[in-house]
Amino acid sequence: MADGVEARGNSVRVYFRFNGELCRERISGGNTAANREHAHRLVNIIEYEIQTGTFNYSRHFPLSARLVENTFGHYLDLWLKIKSNSVAATSYRGYSNKAEVHVRPRWGKVQIEQIDHIDLQEWVQDTLSKRLSNKTIRDIVSNVRQVFRLYRTRMKVAHDPTEGLFVRLPDPEAPDPFTRAEIRQILETPSERTQELFMVQFMIWAGPRVSETIALAWEDVDLKQGMVTFRRSKVRGAYRVTKTRRSTRKVRLLEPAWDALRKIDIMNKKNPETVDIVERDNKTVRKHTLHFVFLNSKSGLPHANDFVVRDRFFKAHLLAAGVRYRGPGQCRHTYASQLLTTGVVSIDWIAEQMGHTNGNMIRQHYGTWINEDGPDVVGMLEVALKIQPKN
Repeated sequence: MADGVEARGNSVRVYFRFNGELCRERISGGNTAANREHAHRLVNIIEYEIQTGTFNYSRHFPLSARLVENTFGHYLDLWLKIKSNSVAATSYRGYSNKAEVHVRPRWGKVQIEQIDHIDLQEWVQDTLSKRLSNKTIRDIVSNVRQVFRLYRTRMKVAHDPTEGLFVRLPDPEAPDPFTRAEIRQILETPSERTQELFMVQFMIWAGPRVSETIALAWEDVDLKQGMVTFRRSKVRGAYRVTKTRRSTRKVRLLEPAWDALRKIDIMNKKNPETVDIVERDNKTVRKHTLHFVFLNSKSGLPHANDFVVRDRFFKAHLLAAGVRYRGPGQCRHTYASQLLTTGVVSIDWIAEQMGHTNGNMIRQHYGTWINEDGPDVVGMLEVALKIQPKN
């Protein structure tokens, strides 16, 4: 075996190191002198090609089992398996969908070491950019990058063709909260969907995510003290505990949110529901019997998901109220912005109420100053600076 050829019984194998791994491949033709001589020549050719960077495994050994294990699709499967055990089921569906629809058809059967940077650039520019948004493209490229990172844990010397591959995104949309005048229009416009209207009132003045609101149970509510604890969310029909421990938070309610709960308490029949709730490890599932606060006015059952709230109620109600449409997620932005605009409370206190570690997220993503709802800051400054207004 010292010369790269192994002859045993009726078989001849060649062996060589490629990408840091010892490879062995059987040569067809049996253990004959001519076949052994052919094997020696082949080893010399392979070693030369490896040194010069021209070695093509599939050209020499098209039927090798190693080729299957060296395809991009093989590592994509490994990566998806890891993801299935480490993220929520709803997140995994997103990863899997992008992999099966966009990545595997193009790269699944390609030998992973043969994919280079230019190949990927052309794929992004010529295929993905024609039909997908830049955000979706960036997510797909990020997934491909993670597959190559996994591959390099086995092939330490392998290159990463995603290096330098960037997808630019437009500036994120600024918060677009409702003004006090719009809030009055929304809440004072009559609706047969009374429970949903109280739910909107609660979201505007308590600041939860829509997914947290539809998962709120009376077991989380202290109606006497005006406190609620957000412990879980409901995304795409599945209940789970909050994403981080920080997101599990106790909130002291402002009067309008408290009032919404008191009115719902009178209306609600409080029927128990036994549901599966996924824990933070994304594996453990525990059953809980809960009495959900906000029910679908038509069915009397908990809301199936946040899309139903948006498409079956919120859009139509804003139209009836004469308010420019924004998604129900803007209720959370409205809460942050209304509190910021008062100038009364610390931004860190707002962050605590909304489940963030500090005020940076509030400044960057949630809150904005609402001029028509804010105090007369210029007048206050003139008084503080003792500036006399001109007659």
